Parts: sequence; C-alpha cells; structure tokens
Amino acid sequence: MKAISYSAYGSPDALEYGERPMPKLGPDSVLVKVRAASVNPVDWKVLGGYLDPALDAVFPVVPGWDVAGVVEQAGASVSEFAPGDEVIGYVREDFVSRGTFAEYVAAPIRTLARKPAGVSFEEAAGLPLAGLTAYQALNRSLKVQPGETVLVHAAAGGVGSLAVQIARAQGVKVIGTASERNHEYLRSLGATPVTYGDGLAERVRELAPEGVDAVLDLVGGDALQMSPEVLAKGGRLASIADGAVKELGGDYVFVRPDSADLTALTELVEAGEIKVEVAAVYPLQKAADAFRDSIGGHTRGKIAIRVA
Repeated sequence: MKAISYSAYGSPDALEYGERPMPKLGPDSVLVKVRAASVNPVDWKVLGGYLDPALDAVFPVVPGWDVAGVVEQAGASVSEFAPGDEVIGYVREDFVSRGTFAEYVAAPIRTLARKPAGVSFEEAAGLPLAGLTAYQALNRSLKVQPGETVLVHAAAGGVGSLAVQIARAQGVKVIGTASERNHEYLRSLGATPVTYGDGLAERVRELAPEGVDAVLDLVGGDALQMSPEVLAKGGRLASIADGAVKELGGDYVFVRPDSADLTALTELVEAGEIKVEVAAVYPLQKAADAFRDSIGGHTRGKIAIRVA
C-alpha cells in the first residue's frame, strides 16, 4: 500500500511517500480503507521527537491518528462493524508506528464510531482527535454545566472551534481568545471574542465581572499563567498544552480513544450542533506540505489529507 513514513525523527523533510506493508488485522480490529486523515500538531511534535520521553517509536513510523474511511474487512470477533460501513476513528496506540497517513489502517473497534451522515470524508477526518480533546476536556475535566461561562484560549483553532460549538450545544456561554481577524468567525460559532495579548485579563473581566466558571487552555505559557486571574471562586482550569497547569490546581488533558465519546460527537454533527471547518486539503503525497502548514500555527480549523 502507499503511505507516508519516516525512518528517524526530524522535520517534515523526513517524510517519504512510498510502499509500506499492509497492516495485520487483529481479532478485535477492522481494516479501514482510508479516504481521509487530518493533521494535528501532535503529529509533527511526534515527528520532531518531542514526545519520545512518553511514547516509544517503532521505525519506520507512519504518522497520523485521525481517520475517516470505509471498513474493508472485520476481525474475527467483531460484530459492531461490517465491510462497507463508513467509520471515523482516533486510532492511537501506546506507541507510534502504524498510523493513518496510508491507504489502509487496522483500527481497534474501541477507537471507532460510525461516520456522521451528510459530511465529507475530509470534514469527518477532522473530528476525532480535536473533537474528543474538546469534548473530554469540557465534560470530564472541567465538568461544565448549562448557564456557566467558559473561557477558551485559541478558540478559532481546530480544537478551540469545536470546543466553542460543543459548549454552546450544552448551554454554556463562551468567551474565546483569538486574533481580530477571527472575531467574526467566533461570533458565528456563538462565542464572544476577545483579543489575546497584553491586558487580556482586564478584557475578560469586563465581559465576566464575577469571573468565569472554567478556563480551557489550548496554548500554554502566558495564556495559562494569567488564567487563574479570571476564574470565579471555585472555578476550574484545564490545559491540553502545558503540564504546568497542575501547579495551578488544574487538570492536564491528554485525549483518549473512546468510542462512546466519539459517537456523541457524531450525533452532535448530525444534529447540526457542530461543524468541522476544513482550512486546507492536501493529497497524501503532499503530506510534508500539510505538516509545514500546521507548523505555521495560523490555521483556522483543520488541515485534511485526502487519501482516496
């Protein structure tokens, strides 16, 4: 099969397009013919070796954890899916080697859900990692409730835009930090935008004089450090970007594959409550360019890889 792979840590220049062996199919997995995948910052961080202290790499590595495709074959013990079913998945193992930037991937059923109807494979591929990150941070860590107010840092990005929509669907008010060029976009999602940078705490306090009930940090650094200043008494803090959140009394969130959570997200998509914005689509052989686009850090929405 055709796939993207790399044989050592490095830059996007290390990515190679070529033949790789077909994945082996375990009894509780399905073989998915990949139609689309998506690029996430974690992909190029793994490529750069930044996650090596936490994740073993078995080279050559096929990158990618997001997938949207069609079941080609079901494992011996699988009754949940059958050949021809359209699925999405966050296909992360406890090591990196067999990813989704390929024509086929063997995906454990615990990582999958049925693809939401009425959306493209590229849109669907942008949902799993980013959507699960937002969903689990809001519901498992921050435990947001209807009527509360949450501040989302970097609200116009892939995770942030989905967090805004998920929170709004649950009756939560959202203040989102973004550059001014993305303010109208955030308003269209139902958030109140605020410009990041110096004086952010004061601007948030103007919008929420009593403080916000929760902060979801997707940036780390200065954005995280100022967050306690805008929390109401008893407010909660979570970050996906900076482990220093634990020193501030908050939760560090690392997304987990979860079929039930993924199904909840697909239901929100089908109900029209959330939409995945696709900023760009690259063919599989141009994955290095997609990585460079993501590294640039100014993408609104998701970067998709079209495989077939």
